[in-house]
Amino acid sequence: MTGDYGSNSFSLREENPSLDHGRREVTQPGSEEGALDLVQVSGRIKWFDVAKGFGFIIPDNGMPDVLLHVTCLRRDGYQAANEGARIVVEAVQRPRGLQAFRILSLDESTALHPSELPLPRTHVQVVPTSGLEPAVVKWFNRLRGFGFLTQGEGKPDIFVHMETLRRYGIAELKPGERVFVRFGDGSKGLMAAEVRLADMALPHSH
Repeated sequence: MTGDYGSNSFSLREENPSLDHGRREVTQPGSEEGALDLVQVSGRIKWFDVAKGFGFIIPDNGMPDVLLHVTCLRRDGYQAANEGARIVVEAVQRPRGLQAFRILSLDESTALHPSELPLPRTHVQVVPTSGLEPAVVKWFNRLRGFGFLTQGEGKPDIFVHMETLRRYGIAELKPGERVFVRFGDGSKGLMAAEVRLADMALPHSH
């Protein structure tokens, strides 16, 4: 096939000047000069969602975030990229910014478990007004960072923020999962102040 990665359209020419700039022009498809201008970027994974099929890299040199697509990741032999992992890529300039073209190295030893990530200072705290009560996960989206719990029909949903889960060592919730929740009044209705998985050991009061 003419679209193989070894063709001119995907080669980095040795006669190109040194790649020392964060922004590079990409030759338009169909032109005789089909080589891509690639720039090497070192940084860490900001976030990556396999379900969405993409994520972003934060470069060490202060450049704008670099898009990392799942096709690039898997083509180079990787199944996922966890937040905090160190990565070195060759990136190409696209209309919306830099995009990873080839992964040179990926070091997962520095990756953070979601429960280890620092809490943002903007997270709104809520004063609990309930005891630790049973509930079921109605909906949760890790990428958006929040979801809702339900205690059954006729009762208001309970908003739950990702940072609240991280505080109690929970990385993610799945619809239908049983939990225990302590909640209070927030700016948008009931809001979880504490969440425990149903199979977690709960504190006893003897």
